[in-house]
Amino acid sequence: MTACVPHHTKSADRPAEPREHGPPPARQRRFRVAGADVSASISVFLIALPLSLGIALATGAPLQAGLVAAAVGGIVVGRLGGAPLQVSGPAAGLTVVTAELIQRYGWRTTCAITVLAGITQLALSTLRVARSALAVSPAIVHGMLAGIGVTIALAQLHIVLGGTPQSSAVDNVLELPAQLIDPHLAALSVSALTVLVLLAWPRIPGRVGRLARKIPAALAAVAAASVTALSFGLPVPRVDLPSWSSHALPGLPEGPALGIAAGVLTIMLVTSVQSLLSAVAIDKLVTSRKGSGAAAPRSNLDRELAGLGTANIASGALGGLPVAGVAVRSVANVTAGAVSRNSAILHGIWVTLAAFLFVPLINRIPLPSLAALVMVVGIQMVSITHIRSVTRHREALVYAATLGGVVLIGVLQGVAIGILVAVAVALNRLARTRITRETRDGAEHVRVRGQLTFLAVPRLSRVLHQVPEGTDAVIELDGSFMDHAAYEALHDWQVAHRMRGGTVRLTGRSGSRITDPASGAHSCCRPWTAWRNHHCGEHPAVPERTTGHQLASGLSSFQRNTAPLVREELARLAREGQRPSQLFLTCADSRLVTSMITASGPGDLFTVRNVGNLVPPPGEESGDDSVAAAIEYAVEVLRVRSITVCGHSGCGAMQALLANPPSAAPTPLGRWLRHGQPSLERLRSGEQGWARLSGRLPADTVEQLCLTNVVQQLDNLRAHECVARRLAEGSLELHGMYFHVGEAQAYLLTGAGEVNELFHRVTPTTDRPRAEETASA
Repeated sequence: MTACVPHHTKSADRPAEPREHGPPPARQRRFRVAGADVSASISVFLIALPLSLGIALATGAPLQAGLVAAAVGGIVVGRLGGAPLQVSGPAAGLTVVTAELIQRYGWRTTCAITVLAGITQLALSTLRVARSALAVSPAIVHGMLAGIGVTIALAQLHIVLGGTPQSSAVDNVLELPAQLIDPHLAALSVSALTVLVLLAWPRIPGRVGRLARKIPAALAAVAAASVTALSFGLPVPRVDLPSWSSHALPGLPEGPALGIAAGVLTIMLVTSVQSLLSAVAIDKLVTSRKGSGAAAPRSNLDRELAGLGTANIASGALGGLPVAGVAVRSVANVTAGAVSRNSAILHGIWVTLAAFLFVPLINRIPLPSLAALVMVVGIQMVSITHIRSVTRHREALVYAATLGGVVLIGVLQGVAIGILVAVAVALNRLARTRITRETRDGAEHVRVRGQLTFLAVPRLSRVLHQVPEGTDAVIELDGSFMDHAAYEALHDWQVAHRMRGGTVRLTGRSGSRITDPASGAHSCCRPWTAWRNHHCGEHPAVPERTTGHQLASGLSSFQRNTAPLVREELARLAREGQRPSQLFLTCADSRLVTSMITASGPGDLFTVRNVGNLVPPPGEESGDDSVAAAIEYAVEVLRVRSITVCGHSGCGAMQALLANPPSAAPTPLGRWLRHGQPSLERLRSGEQGWARLSGRLPADTVEQLCLTNVVQQLDNLRAHECVARRLAEGSLELHGMYFHVGEAQAYLLTGAGEVNELFHRVTPTTDRPRAEETASA
């Protein structure tokens, strides 16, 4: 008998990493690289090479430092990180921070700070706090990146014009007029050509454009500028990679301890937040990618943080720039069709080879071309889409405060300002409540817009007491929160108003009625009081209604109350198509509400229901292929990751099997129930032992047959070719489930196929089982 732990039935378990269950030798399969990964790695490499050099140039670090960070980010994070399709390396978002550290402490100390930041990230990963980075407001993150982008663009604009950038964004703005008056025409020409090619390359129309886009725009722009500068002999500074033997490695940190600690904190914060948010974004991009086959595993953010920390330790120790997840390269990786972490690793290997073999070619790249490339990247970091998003969510003030703080003061200080402004905005929204009263249609309407807290109680009480006694009152609550003080004030007035002959109706913004929170009657079933057979507590007699009237009333209730809440989600599913995580096969019994017992919603389950939750074995369908067709469609087309067979207590099909075993039954029901004969024979044979429910034996023979039937249908599922193949690949799981209707209790099966199957009780205390304790069917 095997053990099981509480399990949440909303969706199928998703393993942290794809498991391979192929035949030995496993050691040979481990090093197999998909062709899609090879081609994607080349595309990412062609983007990473010029960008890494440009970012190193923008920070004032040795140019080799950008190549070191790109190689380490690809190989180390690619191998150890938790986001398989994310590509890490030197990021434009770190340019300002790194440049400031180099100016203040020197390059060798900056490398040591990078190592210390990596050690800090490793320590944080052991505490499993990576997801706390997602608690930062998107307005702060986007404002930080936009501020960094503005600072980068202002600094690189001076190099584009043939000058030298200043130490701060403010100084760069003040020096810009003089630079514009006297530009260096050769540098400006090379930079203008780079920007022109960079922007026009993705917009080349027709077949030529499709072929041209196979080469990344960044590489094409730098190549065009390099060829032009060489052809015309333009006097512009070029890349000068010194010998690797003279490459600067880190030294002991030199400087004030507080300043060093602030640098470590800044590098750790920016790289961590940028990488983790990028990993989440790449998960969404992979999920929406069409024709991806087996879905890639979701990112393990704690593992990603650990891989990032290891990479920063290695990059700093080897004299490289800080490493972070890079959105541009990651999106290119996914778009190019990468299917595993091998793509990022190979991209790091290509960068390493280029750093040693392509030095003469790299040395011909004009520095103004790299500066123009980074300047465009900085401008693109000020995303119009992000500005619209924060404006729509009324967080433009937070975005602007963070952006201004980063540009004028610094990254860490700007983020701190953004957090303070975000807290102030949240408190203002919580405290600001608008309460109005008007007389309309013979009733007093009181509208409350905003959150109801103790701060709004005086105004609420004043308005409520202006409502005349004995009148009909409608209280419209347009908010998502009400604290205890506001609830008591509203409830006390409501009771007093009704005692004086008035009526009170609570509604939401749409006008739908809100059940009186003070009323305890039927509160246990409040979400389902429209059910025809609702019998919770005492009810007045309800006249019998016709079926058509009942259906029309239910549809009307759905359109009025539910449709406005689910319309946006259903519209999304209509656009994107269904992508359910599991096939749920259960009985047609009307008491079994699948969405309720699995806490699922539209698009979560692909559901098949029939009498007795039966799965006819292949070749025995007797002309009815509906169940087999549904299984094939779910497994082959929808690519579900698990199949659950759910039986239930008091199953009429199982009772019929026990009472009248089908032999040559002439009716359609009798012919269908013949597919349950193997379950009955399995029960009577006694070879498999008796299944148990959380340690107890079944209550009677009917319950025992219901449990045995679940196990038998799982065996029938394994006989289907498409199911057997996916099980062998390790991309599909089977689960058995039993729902006791009278107890409203779900049980999960473990140990299927053993002498004694165990159905374990699902408890409400834990949503997700620990992977090491879960046993699937």
